[in-house]
Amino acid sequence: MRREASDERNIPGSLASDAMTQASFIVFDLDGTLIDGYDAIGDALAYAMGRFGLRPLPQARVRAIVGHGIEKLLEAAVGAARAAEGVRLFRERYPQIAVEKSRLMPDVPEILEKLAGRGHPMAVASNKPERFSRMILEACGVGRYFAEVAGPDGETPTKPDPAMLRRLMAAVGAAPGGTLVVGDMEVDSEFARAAGCRVVLVPSGSRTREELLGVDADALLDRLSDLPAWLATDASQRPGVS
Repeated sequence: MRREASDERNIPGSLASDAMTQASFIVFDLDGTLIDGYDAIGDALAYAMGRFGLRPLPQARVRAIVGHGIEKLLEAAVGAARAAEGVRLFRERYPQIAVEKSRLMPDVPEILEKLAGRGHPMAVASNKPERFSRMILEACGVGRYFAEVAGPDGETPTKPDPAMLRRLMAAVGAAPGGTLVVGDMEVDSEFARAAGCRVVLVPSGSRTREELLGVDADALLDRLSDLPAWLATDASQRPGVS
């Protein structure tokens, strides 16, 4: 069931354990939640497709198929038989333009500063490789807010498999009931629920508000800047949590 919501220091790893039990551990998705990286993804995707003699996809189509990992993105764009080479080409181009063509979503630094000031440990879980996520977050000046940044690797599957989220919770000592996932897609909901966590969705990326209305979430916010107020209201209804 979803509860609709309306408007309303640097952190890190060394938060006191009592503060961590009181403040929710917040795990953010990256693309479409914290950053608008669709131009960079579209550029690298067009580069890979061009090597196969394919025309670039419209930006709306790119937005619709991101979020499930590079392998699935390239499979959708160039076909299963050419996906592995497509991934190699995408990875060749992406680091060259990722920073230049990615930008923070509105109000992100202020939101993170407010949450940090309230003692919330924070992390990022993306289906983008970890090194790319770290590079973009650092370049945007917000990397210091995150105790952990995670992505898929040889031992960690892409979302919605909960392994990445469980790894993050273990790293900061958080329990599922004290962990909140914030994202912009149904895959973020599935990711959170598979690990027994709560989830808030924001229609700022690949899905519209209408498309998210039927997705299982604890709240569907109008914008990310509503999150601090929602957390404060939610905490008042859940003793011992902030």
